[in-house]
Amino acid sequence: MTKTFLIGVDCGTQSAKVVVYDSAGKPVAEGRQILRPMDRPRHGVAVHPDDDIWTSITAASRRAMTAFEASFPGRAGDIAGVGICPIRCCKTFLDAEGELIEPVISWMDDRAYQPYLPSDPRLRYATTLSGYVAQRFTGRFADTAANNIAGQWPVDTDEWAWSTDSARLRSFNLRPELLFELQKPGDIIGALTASASAATGIPAGVPVVATANDKAVEMLGAGNLGPNTVLVSLGTYIAAMMHGTQNHPSPASFWTNFACMPHRYLYESNGVRRGMWTLTWFLDLLGPEFDAHASSLGLTREALMEPEAAVVTPGSEGLMTVLDWLAPTDQSFRKGSMLGFDARHGRGHIYRSILEAIALTMKQNVDAMTSELGVTLDDVMVSGGGSASDLFMQIFADAFGVPASRCAYGGASLGAAMCAAAAVGIYPGIESAARTMAAPRETFAPDTRNGDLYRAMIDTVFLDIRSATDPLYRRAYPLFH
Repeated sequence: MTKTFLIGVDCGTQSAKVVVYDSAGKPVAEGRQILRPMDRPRHGVAVHPDDDIWTSITAASRRAMTAFEASFPGRAGDIAGVGICPIRCCKTFLDAEGELIEPVISWMDDRAYQPYLPSDPRLRYATTLSGYVAQRFTGRFADTAANNIAGQWPVDTDEWAWSTDSARLRSFNLRPELLFELQKPGDIIGALTASASAATGIPAGVPVVATANDKAVEMLGAGNLGPNTVLVSLGTYIAAMMHGTQNHPSPASFWTNFACMPHRYLYESNGVRRGMWTLTWFLDLLGPEFDAHASSLGLTREALMEPEAAVVTPGSEGLMTVLDWLAPTDQSFRKGSMLGFDARHGRGHIYRSILEAIALTMKQNVDAMTSELGVTLDDVMVSGGGSASDLFMQIFADAFGVPASRCAYGGASLGAAMCAAAAVGIYPGIESAARTMAAPRETFAPDTRNGDLYRAMIDTVFLDIRSATDPLYRRAYPLFH
């Protein structure tokens, strides 16, 4: 029987991933490409060098197509659609031909949240990274409305369209002619061009489909559609999200974003900047000998470290981590901290302390969001590479006091493929595609004793920890900035 295949393109801060799925949502081929380190010439500036995003996507695509052709020779014509999902909150500036006039501005760059425009006479378009990638795939100057974050772009969040308020446009330093046409998740942007086919290995003419911001697409890929489930996305930026139908314009404890379904919304708590990056930073500090030892055993560094962290008692014997390795732009004095060292502590304690800090910080953030929404949490889903850790999953279950689940596979690439499946008519809609294509889940039950300790840590320490460290870092900031 002929199978139909979908492609999901997922480009994050650190790598690009392209996955080919069958129509039931099972991955059949994959390609990855690590992005180059960002250029950081001065404080507050972070850009992806040259055209690294597109170069990485094309390299990952070629690897995925090579693997696909090896498993399904001669079946490239059965690829029905491509869904694209690059990083949110980035900004790109293009000339009339759609070429970058300067490198992609990262979400870690202060200018991404300012009314910045380059003073380059070639400037013709200002758009998100999803708009740029869509143009490279299709040649069309169109973008999904659901990746135009309201604080960065003059978008009407009720109408999913550009604001018609000229004063608002001016406040963003933008003019209507600079902006791309907006579409909704599940809309076909256009057909993959011959030049994009040559670069990616994907057949020309395949429909390319709009999705949303990367966190919303990741949530869709988890099959998470219920109003009482929160998804914690473990990435360079860690976020917690819930679906809803109401556009809350001015919430206190979360912000309202577009979901990956037209006219649905995503409620997103405060997060952790450089969250999983902090683990990578720590593992890098262990040096090349540790890397070599892990490789000699056929293990990742995380898999080698986890048994050491797993035997550490919950609470890491008093070692507590404050996750400010990248300070908020409005509190730039903040720094990361590890408090409570004594002679008992080794690298397993440090590793576990970072895991616990992530879970406990997100527990506080989610509690604030659910309280304001009046929602009782039934369970928590965890996605991203960190969800592969049994220890991390158990810490989440214990800290949140509800079952914690992870999917066998999925994430933003699967969410993008779900949008493509709906767009080309394999399923009648995005929700139908998500229900059918969602991956199997594995669930971890909470340990009430550990949960009691974590709640006590939040109530007695974590709620106030920055009130103790902030004054010190404020005084130190002028000395070391």
